Amino acid sequence: MMKLDASGRKKFRIKNKLKKVVKSKRFRLSVSRSSKNISAQIIDDLQGSTLVSASTLDKNLQNKLKKAASKINQSKLVGEALAAKAKVKDIEKVVFDRNGLPYHGRVKALADGARAGGLVF
Repeated sequence: MMKLDASGRKKFRIKNKLKKVVKSKRFRLSVSRSSKNISAQIIDDLQGSTLVSASTLDKNLQNKLKKAASKINQSKLVGEALAAKAKVKDIEKVVFDRNGLPYHGRVKALADGARAGGLVF
């Protein structure tokens, strides 16, 4: 096994904790963030496929995102859009995978938006 840096070790610990919950047939809501964009996807780890995804780069969200005052508001809109897409596919319960990112700011706003849209985690 290769040596991991601090962020790699944190990510590894989080993934190991999530493995226990994912075995209970819950889907995983994974968040990835860059300095400009944020994206989230709901993943079925047993099948190895992405079921639903939403991002600030989505064409359908561009009109709403332009009206948002900040990146935090954009993140909340992405969370709500993801929850709406998940409802169409009858997904209600997920496990939140923050992917080693701290749970504040845009990551927290995305989670709050997803909860407001009806996802439970």
